[in-house]
Amino acid sequence: MGRVIVLLLLIMVLAAGGIVWFDYLNVIDVKTTLAPVYRLIGREGRSAAAISPDETILNLDAERLTIRLEALELQRREMDSRDQEIQVRFGEIEQMAQELEERQKALDERENSFNASRRETEDKERNVEQNARYLTGMNPAQAVGILTAMDDQDVIDVFRKTEEIAQAAGAASLVSVWLSQLPPARAAELQRKMASRPQTLN
Repeated sequence: MGRVIVLLLLIMVLAAGGIVWFDYLNVIDVKTTLAPVYRLIGREGRSAAAISPDETILNLDAERLTIRLEALELQRREMDSRDQEIQVRFGEIEQMAQELEERQKALDERENSFNASRRETEDKERNVEQNARYLTGMNPAQAVGILTAMDDQDVIDVFRKTEEIAQAAGAASLVSVWLSQLPPARAAELQRKMASRPQTLN
């Protein structure tokens, strides 16, 4: 029986020593709970700070407010990031739209230039055809007088159009007659140019 009592006392001493040691290491807090015992042995225990219910509620409200503020800050950062991405994307789309507009303008200018060139060519071809018909209906001497005053390329254009009209009508062309009545040097130059250049109105 004596051994049991000694063992129980030893266990209690070891347990008390372990509690004090863990309290010293700040693993557990027993000084607040055992403050009366500490005072009995002449030691000052740790007293817990008295917290009123109102202070507890205020602390909980403060924690909730802090959490909400953190959530709002995170949401604001996400919105700023999305807004920045939207601005970047908008800039890219605006740049693409500007490039497309510039390409469309270039295409319009090319189309207008092509249409103007085509109209000019058609107008010149109509004028050449009209001149060829007028000269064909004239007296050869009068026609040669007009052809002598024209530029070489204009004369060549008229000659070719005259031959084209004659072939389409199945009639003889007056080009050979006009060439025979032109000054020999001019006639030779015209024939040389006609032979060296393709059939074009330019």
